[in-house]
Amino acid sequence: MGAGNEIFCRLENGETVERITIKGGGLTAHVLTWGAVIQDLRLEGHDAPLVLGFEDLVAYREHSPYFGATPGRCANRIAGGRFSIDGQDFQLERNERGVTHLHGGSDGTGRQNWHVAGQGADFVTLTLTDPAGRAGYPGTCALSCTYRLSGDGVLAVTYEATTDAPTPVNLCQHSYFILDASLDALGHEIRLQAEHYLPVDENLIPTGEIRPVAGTPFDLRDWTPLRRQTEEGSVAFDHNFCLSTARQAKRPVAEVRSPLSGITLSVLTTEPGVQLYTGAKVAPPVPGLDGRRYGPFAGFCLETQTWPDAINHENFPNAVLRPGETLRQETDYIFRKG
Repeated sequence: MGAGNEIFCRLENGETVERITIKGGGLTAHVLTWGAVIQDLRLEGHDAPLVLGFEDLVAYREHSPYFGATPGRCANRIAGGRFSIDGQDFQLERNERGVTHLHGGSDGTGRQNWHVAGQGADFVTLTLTDPAGRAGYPGTCALSCTYRLSGDGVLAVTYEATTDAPTPVNLCQHSYFILDASLDALGHEIRLQAEHYLPVDENLIPTGEIRPVAGTPFDLRDWTPLRRQTEEGSVAFDHNFCLSTARQAKRPVAEVRSPLSGITLSVLTTEPGVQLYTGAKVAPPVPGLDGRRYGPFAGFCLETQTWPDAINHENFPNAVLRPGETLRQETDYIFRKG
């Protein structure tokens, strides 16, 4: 193990789950090899954690709604777990109520033990081989994840992937953020620069329509209190906001601020979509970081990624990675106080 690493626990097969501490730009992060999880994130001058997490692996395995994880090989949902590539049909594990495929399956990348491939005082790179056939996916994928505290309050996240056969690939950082010491994030305000969103069916699968946000509760282009979603006639967010039809150069897409703490989170990404999930279903029966109990809306996710179920919609951004290509996804989460 490198300097700044500690043994978090050992798995049944004898593998060591490491916890790596990185520091830079006023941030300190604890990263687990299991799931490439960001377990804890703190900002200098602000005592409370900026993310939701647990103190032990049992809690992550049994109760975590992907706190801080890197779900994949294909994050988010695929309708019925079915898709076709080049005329060949594939059936994935339906791990969500036996109906949909969610976040790469029950043993997806967010529940695998990654390996430390490189690290320094302010960064760590983790790698994982996702074998052909796991959860029904074609092809073996080589994945890498780098977390770097690259500047003033910047958590830079970079994912890369290659494959030996055509396959859907879509990774994301699934941290639940909380910018003050409140029990929930409903007092936060959000601004999200998306002119369209994806309506969903009862299984949270996109219907295929790309709907304008104008005149709907999904219009977050000006500062909007997250508390608004609890008001009559509104909606608890678990939806993809459409940023572009393809990957782009990294650009600003969202901001969230806490009037209570004065902390603002800015998000820049290369990705064509961002899933805003405000944690309406969060309610683990065990305590989290610093002994806190997490309930509904205890944190919010800004999952930058390809649009959900894109593999089944020709008018959605491309979700297929092919041999000879390298997928690269970049997102910066930038924290400022005052």
